Amino acid sequence: MDRKIEEISTYVKSKLEKEGSGHDWHHIERVVKHARQVATAEGANLFVCEVAALVHDLADDKIVASEAEGLEEVKELLKDLEPSDREHIMEIITTISFKGGNRPPVTTLEAKVVQDADRLDALGAIGVARTFVYAGSKGDLIYDPSIKPRDKMTVSSYRNEQSTAINHFYEKLLTLKNLMNTRKGIELANQRHQFMVMFLEQFQDEWDGIK
Repeated sequence: MDRKIEEISTYVKSKLEKEGSGHDWHHIERVVKHARQVATAEGANLFVCEVAALVHDLADDKIVASEAEGLEEVKELLKDLEPSDREHIMEIITTISFKGGNRPPVTTLEAKVVQDADRLDALGAIGVARTFVYAGSKGDLIYDPSIKPRDKMTVSSYRNEQSTAINHFYEKLLTLKNLMNTRKGIELANQRHQFMVMFLEQFQDEWDGIK
């Protein structure tokens, strides 16, 4: 198992090392660390969680031209795994993404762990940094008061409509604390959530010229 994880890690690193939207290899490394921590605390299958964390962005439509082709690539990468593990991992990576916040809850413990691990990396100081990198990669502004945060979004509108980096906090990131699945995930998310709240308060004060 350790050798297979090493092989998958090497492959994913080669694919995402230079990715420029905040979904790079370092993001994957952090999600894997979160997944190990949460899986251990929750008693989940560590191997399934770690592999799913490693491959979870290879078919993400934020960074690949074809989600279908990405999924075939992942299937090929996982072809030597036990069929039950491979099917479970494929289920995880096709169900954990936010995509506007309208998706049904994940069902397996391992999916809950990996979803929490991924969402933890969207929170806190790292989450702030990644938000601005992602906005820049899409050509979005830092902030424009005339562009209001969106309440309801389809997958298409979430991906393609104009927004701003600051709006992303209100459209997604500030909602994540209440969407965590596991006790450990909730515990880790709370502090990171508060950091983002303080950041946004400071940002608004500086924008308004108060500080």
